[in-house]
Amino acid sequence: MHTPRRVRELGITVGTLPTGPLNAITDVPGVRVGQTTLTGDGVNTGVTAIVPDGYAGMLPAAIAVGNGYGKLVGSTQVDELGVIETPILLTGTLSTFRVADAFLTWLLERDPAATSLNPIVGETNDGHLSDIRRRPITPAHVHAALNSATPALPAEGCAGAGTGTCALGFKAGIGTSSRLLHQGTVGVLVQANFSGVLTVLGRQVPAEPIDQDGNSCMIVVATDLPLDSRQLGRLARRAIFAMSRVGSDYAPGSGDYAIAFTTTRNPTYADRDLRTPFQAVTESVEEALLNSLTMAQTTTGHQNHTAHAVPHNRIQNLT
Repeated sequence: MHTPRRVRELGITVGTLPTGPLNAITDVPGVRVGQTTLTGDGVNTGVTAIVPDGYAGMLPAAIAVGNGYGKLVGSTQVDELGVIETPILLTGTLSTFRVADAFLTWLLERDPAATSLNPIVGETNDGHLSDIRRRPITPAHVHAALNSATPALPAEGCAGAGTGTCALGFKAGIGTSSRLLHQGTVGVLVQANFSGVLTVLGRQVPAEPIDQDGNSCMIVVATDLPLDSRQLGRLARRAIFAMSRVGSDYAPGSGDYAIAFTTTRNPTYADRDLRTPFQAVTESVEEALLNSLTMAQTTTGHQNHTAHAVPHNRIQNLT
């Protein structure tokens, strides 16, 4: 079993823009991440929580849908109002609704006067490696992910909502990356679980397909740039475009979603200046997806199914 390493440690540099200090979504000031990981007895799943400071005051946000074959609780209100009013949680498909209910309990405990809240919960299908029908996530797991959120570098690969996910023929999971701009920071976190042929800086790394149907990708884009909801929607669409850079085939059964939000409430950014933020998003998503693979380890799970980690030497030999 190899030691998980981020792609930059393997000599792979994605793009030209500088990364943040952690090269993570948590480089965006005020953004924290917490995770709960469940393994053993045929279960490989978990919860990942992206918690921005000030969420209760509503932060500008937008959602882009590449293919809507998935479950994204709370999406229509974000589309309608252009804001998020809660953190964002990710998990396995059939646990989505248990996570949403436990999440709502956590939110109500923090706002005794609330009569309406819009928890946001996304998912990908980790049923190849996890007994998905058991729906093993409990309120304690959800609350632990939320309560443990920190501004540190999030665990990648087989962690949280990425514990049982696979992508591009290999074991994948959670990945993150960021880019620094003159005006602020763009950071992303991905839950990678989709089909295609792994492509690293334009060169393919073929593998035996794990699931031809796809099984989805969730992308969360965070920034402190002063963008409005419409502009954040443009960033979110570029996040989905960036999946093609690592070889996604956008299969019919793959639910591909991006959620973009800013921690700055007063939009002042001009559309003509979005070229560099677009570049920051595409570079960050590409690198985060690669990190989700190179930081993962070979995993055997439900019904003795195995997903193999991408051999690092196959990537290093491309450079």
